[in-house]
Amino acid sequence: MVDLQGEAGWPDHMGRIAVDPARVARPRATDDEQTISGRRVRRLILWFALVAPFMAVFVGTRSMTFAIGIVILSHILVLYPTLAATSQWLGPVVTHFSTDEREVWLTIDDGPDPVDTPRILDLLARYRARATFFVRGERVRRYPQEVGAIVRQGHSLGNHSDAHPSARFWCFGPRRIAQEIDQCNKAILDVTGNPTTWFRAPVGMKNPFVHPLLGARGMSLIGWSARGFDAVKNECSAVVRRICKDIKPGTIILAHEGRGAGACNCIEFLVKRLSEEGFSFVIPSQDKLRSRAPAQGGDATKVGNTISAVMPRRSAF
Repeated sequence: MVDLQGEAGWPDHMGRIAVDPARVARPRATDDEQTISGRRVRRLILWFALVAPFMAVFVGTRSMTFAIGIVILSHILVLYPTLAATSQWLGPVVTHFSTDEREVWLTIDDGPDPVDTPRILDLLARYRARATFFVRGERVRRYPQEVGAIVRQGHSLGNHSDAHPSARFWCFGPRRIAQEIDQCNKAILDVTGNPTTWFRAPVGMKNPFVHPLLGARGMSLIGWSARGFDAVKNECSAVVRRICKDIKPGTIILAHEGRGAGACNCIEFLVKRLSEEGFSFVIPSQDKLRSRAPAQGGDATKVGNTISAVMPRRSAF
């Protein structure tokens, strides 16, 4: 374990404990309206996916087009909230934070990295900026000194899964997802002596199993509200331009490390520009985190109405 005793500036959500969080039953937060809505939507979607084939067989004798439509709709209802990173259908995804100041939250995924992390820490120190590093468990175990440096300098850590299976995470079952979450949590705890309550799914994709697993662990799913696609092509001017068009107080910025000098240059260019525009880079407290407000009627109502619309009615046959 990296010795972090006596260091100041620990983020609020990282209280010291001496046990594995994967094995501790944490008290569950009080269910808010959006959490309840997400639970209802998950049940509706899974129920509809199960009965859709039988419905299709039932109505197929009268309308093959309608039967095919039912099957397609059941797939869309499962895939859309899974693949759309900020979709609130399955439960709350934090996309911004509450503030009256010109403040933003910089989040950096995919570390730690023995080359990029020290450079990023240096530039953050120059601009008196704070950030949250969403780390991979396997890299935490490989580069514990970088993790220790992150925390010692007043930044915080988030869970970005253990192995970052970006192509397959969205289709994992509950046991495999729990393994990805718990192994990364344990790696962070082993190195720092502190847990994290924040999780970001690989590529932001999540399926109906993610929210219940996070809820049982007292964790929140963190999304973003501004991104520059620096993981795709880190041309600094284009990356910063994409991010800055969505910047406002309370924005959560998504950035990446571990991709060479280009990624670090993008972060430095961004921090410099926003600092010159009067923005501060902060780590918000848990009580300030906000999910995108559901549209009128709520997601559960909208999805429920959609499913009800395709349910066969006796009068139709």
